[in-house]
Amino acid sequence: MENRKVLFNAILTVLRPLARVLLRNGGTYKDFAELAKWIFVDVAREDFSLPGRKQSASRISVVTGLTRKEVARQLDIESPDDSALSRQYNRAARVIAGWRRDPAFQDADGRPAPLAFSDTAPSFTTLVREYSGDMPARAVLDELERVRAVRRRDDDRIELVTEAYIPAGDEAQKLLILGKDTGLLLDTIAHNLTAPGEDARFQRKLAYDNLPREALPAFRKLSATKAQALLEELDQVLSRQDRDENPDADGTGRMEAGIGIYYFEKAIDRNET
Repeated sequence: MENRKVLFNAILTVLRPLARVLLRNGGTYKDFAELAKWIFVDVAREDFSLPGRKQSASRISVVTGLTRKEVARQLDIESPDDSALSRQYNRAARVIAGWRRDPAFQDADGRPAPLAFSDTAPSFTTLVREYSGDMPARAVLDELERVRAVRRRDDDRIELVTEAYIPAGDEAQKLLILGKDTGLLLDTIAHNLTAPGEDARFQRKLAYDNLPREALPAFRKLSATKAQALLEELDQVLSRQDRDENPDADGTGRMEAGIGIYYFEKAIDRNET
């Protein structure tokens, strides 16, 4: 009973920022309830079947508490499709990562070199071809200019002016990141709830709750610099194993792995917000 109370309090804590985002974007409780029904049915179908038996609507009804009629209705509903946005985000992010990492597109000091748009290597066009597949270079450039990740110099070369692809001002892309990153963090937490110690995934946080407001700007800047450096170091390791970037990488299966770092701050006293 105590675990159930703690679980429900944890769920409420998770739901509060999600409710805030939903309401801010015109969503209602009815929208949330319909999404919750669909995901409960989908998770029960995928993760809670009996060994060696096909999951039935009756079994899903028992697991979720929904009626069989409601389960049947939810099974007929397709999942929302964000694949186009996801591909756009992944391709733009890979182009910037390759630009920062690949010596072929760096200057003598190891920094991302300003690139001509032309088809002659090294150029922006060959960078996109190398790291974004069949995506047109002009479309990638338009996107990176839109989010102010690059700028045109006086000599018409394209210069990288950011450390990562951040879709500033694009609500759809930001909401895509909300779902992806939050889901990955919760997957790790859920795994660690039941995994033995040797199989636990790294999950740590640093937090103090009695800091003066004036201390935050310097720490915010320091943490961003240190975190970016760590991500770039680990990116070098994983990119050598990723088949999209290194088709000759050995191994079996198809796995997703990585590490996420986030900064947080909030006022403990609501009168300070």
